[in-house]
Amino acid sequence: MVAEEVAPSPDQRRGSHVIVIHPGSRFLRIGRASDVTPASIPNVIARKHKPPAPVPTYVEGISRPRKGQAPQLSVSANSDGDEYAVDITSDDPFDTKMGSIIVSLRERMRFYKLRVTCNAARVASTFNEQFKPEIIPEVNDPFLVDWIQEPLEDTEVLVGERALRLSDPQLLNYSVKWPIYGKNFNTRDYPSHQMILDDIETIISTVLSEKLNVKRPDYKDYSVVLVIPDFHDRAYVREFVNVLLVSLGFKQICVQQESLAATYGAGISSACVVDIGAVNSSIACVDEGLVIADSRITLNMGGDDITEFLYVLLERISFPYRDINLARWYDWAVMEDLKARLCTLAEGDVALNLYDFVVRKPGKPTEKYGLRAYDEIILAPMCIFEPRVIEFDRKHIGLRSIPHPDVTEEIIEHPVDHVTQAMIISTQHLLPPPSTAPTDVRHSPVPISQSQEETGGKQEQQEVSLSSTAQATPPPAVESTGSGSGGVPADAPMEVIDVEGDVKPSPIPVPPQPQPSQSSAPVSSNYNGLGIDVCFEASKLPLDVAIFNSARASGGDDKIRKHLQAVLVIGGSALIPGMAHALESRLQAIATPLVPSMDKVQIIPPPKEVDPRVLAWKGAAVLGKMDSVADIWVTPADWDVLGMRGLRERCFYL
Repeated sequence: MVAEEVAPSPDQRRGSHVIVIHPGSRFLRIGRASDVTPASIPNVIARKHKPPAPVPTYVEGISRPRKGQAPQLSVSANSDGDEYAVDITSDDPFDTKMGSIIVSLRERMRFYKLRVTCNAARVASTFNEQFKPEIIPEVNDPFLVDWIQEPLEDTEVLVGERALRLSDPQLLNYSVKWPIYGKNFNTRDYPSHQMILDDIETIISTVLSEKLNVKRPDYKDYSVVLVIPDFHDRAYVREFVNVLLVSLGFKQICVQQESLAATYGAGISSACVVDIGAVNSSIACVDEGLVIADSRITLNMGGDDITEFLYVLLERISFPYRDINLARWYDWAVMEDLKARLCTLAEGDVALNLYDFVVRKPGKPTEKYGLRAYDEIILAPMCIFEPRVIEFDRKHIGLRSIPHPDVTEEIIEHPVDHVTQAMIISTQHLLPPPSTAPTDVRHSPVPISQSQEETGGKQEQQEVSLSSTAQATPPPAVESTGSGSGGVPADAPMEVIDVEGDVKPSPIPVPPQPQPSQSSAPVSSNYNGLGIDVCFEASKLPLDVAIFNSARASGGDDKIRKHLQAVLVIGGSALIPGMAHALESRLQAIATPLVPSMDKVQIIPPPKEVDPRVLAWKGAAVLGKMDSVADIWVTPADWDVLGMRGLRERCFYL
């Protein structure tokens, strides 16, 4: 009888000794491969700090209006009665950037025949200025937060939710840090990279103990599947594997790229995977179970920029919660909640509506506020398509690279680690003029200027990507032609003539055969000799342009069509209502004139009842349960002898 009960257990527990770890900027997703969903824990740690503890700071990633200047609310109908017209009277650069986003929205609204409420901002601002919050008694607040308000004598370290429940970390002498930023370690907030690794080790071991009941002595019996970014820093992978195999002592490890894991999770073999994370958005094309290395591109924007931009927009209409400070976690959580409930990319949802939100502060009663807003709810998420308002240079400050301990590894490192074909395509418009070009013949921009003539449509697309970026020296001429062509071209496809007229000049429908001639220069020469940081400049692209350039870098017209008809959007911002249509219509407008016989662009929804935020984790869990994964495990002995070479041999995409 006992034997009968025990027999099915191996199948029931398949994957129960495999831990799947997907680290992110905001959340660490971790669980057994046999679990249905992972534990999602804020990837944050608070350590006791000798007084004085550091003051929490916030790095602004979004442009701000000039201090003391009343917001320009003149987005009303002009003298000839055109309700869609945008009249920017201010000389503030912020208003100019805002104007371009509003023009884009108005053109879409014109196309869909949606009415514009001309004085909405003034009405909303008047309401918000006069609003007084309602106090909610503790007994009536079901989500009351149990704040940590007294110093904890016996607790040196707090992880995840507990770290965020500190009422005032500075007063309680705690230093709160997020060890991961985008696709790398958060070197801005840490003086040494060893401290980052110690914190990552502490977070993982604490979560395994508290959430999964896996204690440190048992790690030697568990295998680990680690999910890494598509376009990863080799040092990041090396140090992370070192923490898991050497410091924590797991049995063996398998490393998997996010986009490949996402396709496993969605049950498809080929797709263009778009992962919109908190700090970065990454795009990569997967073809028959392999990530196309040259199609990878990372954008330096994500959900946090949407949150911050929403805050800036609401401040302009007299946000009723006056005391908000984004450096305090509980205030950031207020904006995150508003983003999750209010933001949309569906133009039909834009209306002068009344919303409410709740503010919970340590040591103070819960307050309920009312808020009126109009197009702020759609302008905020549109910043990923119109990234002019994002301060890319400021976001870059303070981040450093991790040193290589092994100089031989630097010598044999592949240039593709630094820059991909998709990035080169995206930055060709930034090539220096002949006078400043390097003397090496390979770097001469002459052939590229010829190919500009040949591939009119494509090159104009790249011109557009320039005008749609932030302050990456966009020539005014491009912007003016962009906004001037609001009149939609007659030959544009029916579904997409909406915005693309004003943001992206109508491209000439030339078949993109000359693409190889543009991209034939070796990656290393582009990276080393151009005088621009290709990776950084490519990270400023609008999301739709970046997706198209990623598909272009994946191969010929057939590949472009294949990947644009299977775009898989994952990450937290994939949950924004209207995201699928917003992406489809913009991509269709770019692709139809440039790709011969281009059918409808399609956004693939995640499988039913699967949260797009955990799709990559679920795909890695599928891999962890497969029998074939036995060939790609790397043991501590392999790691000790071979290091990164061992990973490269087992996981040949590294």
